[in-house]
Amino acid sequence: MTRPITLFTGQWADLPFEEVARLAGEWGYDGLEIACWGDHLDPWRWDDEAYVQDKLAVLERNGLKVWTISNHLKGQVVCDDPIDQRHRDIVSDRVWGDGDPEGVRQRAAEELKNTARLAAKLGVKTVTGFTGSSIWKYVAMFPPATAAMVDAGYQDFADRWNPILDVFDEVGVRFAHEVHPSEIAYDYWTTKRALEAIGHRAAFGLNWDPSHMVWQDIDPVAFLWDFQDKIFHVHCKDTKKRLGNGRNGRLSSHLPWADPRRGWDFISTGHGDVPWEDAFRMLNAIGYDGPLSVEWEDAGMDRLVGAPEALGFVRKLSSYEPSGAAFDAAFSQR
Repeated sequence: MTRPITLFTGQWADLPFEEVARLAGEWGYDGLEIACWGDHLDPWRWDDEAYVQDKLAVLERNGLKVWTISNHLKGQVVCDDPIDQRHRDIVSDRVWGDGDPEGVRQRAAEELKNTARLAAKLGVKTVTGFTGSSIWKYVAMFPPATAAMVDAGYQDFADRWNPILDVFDEVGVRFAHEVHPSEIAYDYWTTKRALEAIGHRAAFGLNWDPSHMVWQDIDPVAFLWDFQDKIFHVHCKDTKKRLGNGRNGRLSSHLPWADPRRGWDFISTGHGDVPWEDAFRMLNAIGYDGPLSVEWEDAGMDRLVGAPEALGFVRKLSSYEPSGAAFDAAFSQR
């Protein structure tokens, strides 16, 4: 099935947007999933027509298109509690303001609304991102977290995201949440709970990224089947597990990326434990025809090597088409 293959610019935002577009075009990518940080996109300029046209012109000059934009960083802030130095490091001065936690959350929510408006101006139908979570801090369940405390977290998510999704509905754009530890939906069952909390709104779906499932021992292929009507976008990123030696733990011991004592690492697409061929067969089975976005993260490989290599890997798998005829049809002699 022919699908566009894009490069997610989030890990490239230290480079000017023009430079990332040039590289992606030279490597043969079809487009970019553009991040709303660095100089790549500024949602607060959604109503600046010259700004929007300039971004589209950069893409056109490099033979690229845009189907999706991302605002993972500000989405993270919408529900998070506590708000601390980690958030100060990933948001703009405009969102941080005086640092009052509730003010930071509210300004992040406004930026998410503007992200939907900017997407519509760009002709984009999907925004990827995170939601944050006020209850991730309870994940170890000690000190004990009551059912009421957990329920309140899902209600907080719904209360904060429903007004954001109202704007998404107004402009005809969808939000694709990336199932990921530290979010309100981080595994199979929390995804079901989050979708229920939001009332299965049409504007709220999922960005399928198998790298976050593999190290949790969640079957990413079965996940595609079970949530097929909510798969709005796909990230191609891999994970390599280093468990089973009696020392490396699944929670990775607060060790940095690529440290061999970690229990797992993000790794360039095709070099890890994601069952990619099964995944692409399932994407065909559920009829997913949207972008395949390479999110390049690998502390052990230079990105200028990894990104073009990942493109070739994804392009080959994506070229497989379901057979037009049953293989056993040839058995009939009539």
